[in-house]
Amino acid sequence: MLGKGKVQEQAVDELEALPPTHPRRLNTLELLYQLQENLKDNQEPEPDPDDRELIMRLKPLFQERLAEAQQQGMQQGMQQGMQQGERRLRSLIEGLLRARFGSLDAELTAIIEPLLSLPIEELTPLILRLSREDLIARLHSPS
Repeated sequence: MLGKGKVQEQAVDELEALPPTHPRRLNTLELLYQLQENLKDNQEPEPDPDDRELIMRLKPLFQERLAEAQQQGMQQGMQQGMQQGERRLRSLIEGLLRARFGSLDAELTAIIEPLLSLPIEELTPLILRLSREDLIARLHSPS
């Protein structure tokens, strides 16, 4: 990659040919990005033509990697948000069951998972209207 001319072109071609998630491609792009930033900091206002050509050739790869990282970040954020939402809903259900029936025993604890799968519009009326026995009978799945 640090060669010139045909050697550098071949190295970029090989890098482009690697699958987007290949570790060697990811590591190389990270190192090249750091190199590019260092070249920008240490050069005259304009990079020399060879460096400029390399930067232009690698730019789409950098942008692709940035888009992948952003997508991964969004997916992780959504997953964390869903997990946090589920924890809050579980806490709400536990609180409603405790407020309604006094404490959570094994039978009430066993129906929390089935309650989590219900739409919120169904969930609250069930907990508030059904007796303890009816609620358990309706949601308890035989082991």
